[in-house]
Order: sequence, then structure tokens, then C-alpha cells
Amino acid sequence: MTSGTLLYAQSGGVTAVINATASAVLQEARSRRVKVLAARNGILGALREDLVDASKIPLATVRALAHTPGGAFGSCRYKLKSIEADRAKYERLIEVLRAHDVRWFLYNGGNDSADTALKVSQLAAQFDYPLTCIGVPKTIDNDLAVTDCCPGFGSAAKYTAVSVREAALDVAAMADTSTKVFVYEAMGRHAGWLAAAAGLAGQGPDDAPQIILFPERDYDEAAFLAQVQRVVERVGWCVVVASEGIRDKDGRFVADAGGGQDAFGHTQLGGVASHLAGRVKDTLGYKVHWTLPDYLQRSARHVASKTDVDQAMAVGRAAVQFALAGRNATMPSIKRTSESPYRWTIEAAPLEKVANHEKIMPAGFIRRDGFGITAAARRYLEPLIRGEAPPPYGRDGLPKYVTVDAPAVPRRLPDWTG
Repeated sequence: MTSGTLLYAQSGGVTAVINATASAVLQEARSRRVKVLAARNGILGALREDLVDASKIPLATVRALAHTPGGAFGSCRYKLKSIEADRAKYERLIEVLRAHDVRWFLYNGGNDSADTALKVSQLAAQFDYPLTCIGVPKTIDNDLAVTDCCPGFGSAAKYTAVSVREAALDVAAMADTSTKVFVYEAMGRHAGWLAAAAGLAGQGPDDAPQIILFPERDYDEAAFLAQVQRVVERVGWCVVVASEGIRDKDGRFVADAGGGQDAFGHTQLGGVASHLAGRVKDTLGYKVHWTLPDYLQRSARHVASKTDVDQAMAVGRAAVQFALAGRNATMPSIKRTSESPYRWTIEAAPLEKVANHEKIMPAGFIRRDGFGITAAARRYLEPLIRGEAPPPYGRDGLPKYVTVDAPAVPRRLPDWTG
């Protein structure tokens, strides 16, 4: 066994392929004879010293994680503030890491997780503690800087495009005497990548979705309703895909749920589809149906993109390799090396260029009228949803997913009361 321990944790909203990354981390570490611990429920598990010995998970289970959705070790929405504001918590982390001889820390998450990994690396340096911190990318929002795309996005994008295409066939069949307008709400607070992926469902101007609403463009209700009416009069029906984070010209979220803020300090959103559906019905008089896929779009492993699975595993392997090579405060990022044929590779990105940066949709990816995607967006998006990687199915007709039952690591410190 290599001297020292590697600690892995998952953070933020889970995806269809975050466990594929975990599987790759565990397999790569085992091949290098490195002991791996995992924190239960992300950074909270590290603070609580709630750790499991991931090195003792049966190999068959480790491999099966590659086709299992969710977060095998539990995740959390818990944002650490600056080192100055939350110094006691960071010092507690260092104490836990030191107590278990953790020399490599891999934090698998989005923007806030990259920020946490960066800050832990900085504090470890202040304490002269030999620790290599790696941020491991994951988010269906696809909004991490530097990396070409984010593991988790491709599968959520595929689910979105497939769902919109299938729902559109339903709407078209019923439009003569029933539903004229269907509204689909996609995740995406500030970046419209997932809503844009719905544009892959159709090819021509009359194909669904005929209207996409992006956070990158101000929402104009009058223009939206007029566009809905034009589409219905021309096509006979209309499918709308709206990002949850669309705002009006004054910067107010159209779907502010009124529920305050989440653990990351983000405004709690919800209900943009129902709001738009109500406005269409009240103003234009059309029968409307709407849907909020919510967790379904990020947990649908049965329709995962093979490209996404491959990339999720690649960043997991690279994270271990970077860690053991001492490449502190870095993140394995995906670099597109060829558009056609689609090719990619993994490179190291400094966490300081990822943390607290957000990648939004380029203006050239949004159609001039603001209601659809361009050919450039299609060229970017299409390779990310290609290929199928279905899970194995049991005799009961359901996917054969696994759960992890790893032994807990005995605590060596007093309970954390923070």
C-alpha cells in the first residue's frame, strides 16, 4: 500500500454519472495500491468525521457504480465561506485529514465545490500540512469554466432532448381537440445549456421545441405570447422549453418561488413552467399542459449518453493521477480537440480559474430572435448526447442498480459541534 490516504467526497446536486466518476476513482486508486476513504454527505461528512473505508467495497459493486445514478456516498448543499469567516471549520477539516493521514483530497462537484477544494488547499499550505487537493467536475448545468463540458450534462441533455421529442409527438396528436401548448421547464439558474439541449429534439423551424427561453436573454412577456400565437396559428400547436432561471429586464426571476435561499445562498426557484402556462391560457385562451421534470432530468441513468459516461470516468481516473503526481489545486478538464469527428482529451485546469467563474451560453449559440439555438450550438451539443450506455436489467424489468455498504471508519476526534 502507498503511504497516505485519499479522501473522496461528492457535493451538490447528483447526476446520472457522478457514480461513474466515483467508480473510476476507486478503480484507479486500487490499481495504484492507494487506500481510499469516502466522506458521507460531502464536506459535512469530513467535518463530522463521518467516513467509510471505500477500499473495502467489493470490486463488483465498484464496477456497478458506473451504471448507477444518484450519489453512492451521499451529497450535500453546504457552502463554506471564506477562510477568514469560516476558519474554525477549515481548521476542523485539517484536523480530520491529519487524524486519518489523508494526503489527497478529491472533491467531486460544481462551482462551489471547486471553491471549497481551492480554499482547503490554501489552508493546508498555511498549516504546512502536505495535502494535494483536486476538484473533480460535475454538474448538469454545464457552467464550469475552462472545461469544454461538464460530466453529468451530456446525459441530462440527452434526457431533455428525448423527452421533448417524445412529448411533442403527444401534443401533435392531440392538438386538434385538446392541448395546443406544452411547456417544459429545464434546470439552469444563470446558464441556459440544458434548455438549449432541447433544441436538438427538432431540425426544422416548425419542429418542437418551437420556443426556447434562455436566462441569457431578458424575458419579454409580450414578445413571448406573440411568438406562441404565431407558432400555433402556423403549426397548430407549440412546445415551449423554459430555463428555470429566466429573468425580466429588471433582473427579477420570473419563477422566484418565494422560499428564500438555499444552502449555497442561491434564490430558491420553482414554477416557471406553471407560470408561463397560466399566462398563455389566460391571455391567449389555449389549452395548456406543463411539466417540471426536476430530479428526473438529472437521475435518468437509463438514457445516459455514452460520451458523458466515458468523460465522467475519465475525469475520475485523471483526478487520482493528478493527485498522486502532486498537482495541487487543479481540476481535470475536458478539452475538445476535434469537432468532426468528435474527439477530446483530459487536461489539468488551475482551480483558481474555475472557482467562482461561470460559463454561460455564448451569444452565437442563441438564435437572433432569442427563441432557439443556432447551428453553432447544435455542433457543440450534438456530440455530447451521442451513444447509449444502458444499465443491465434484471428479470423484474428494472435496472440493476447498487447501493454501497462500506464499513465506517472509527472516529479519532471529538464530535464536531459546528
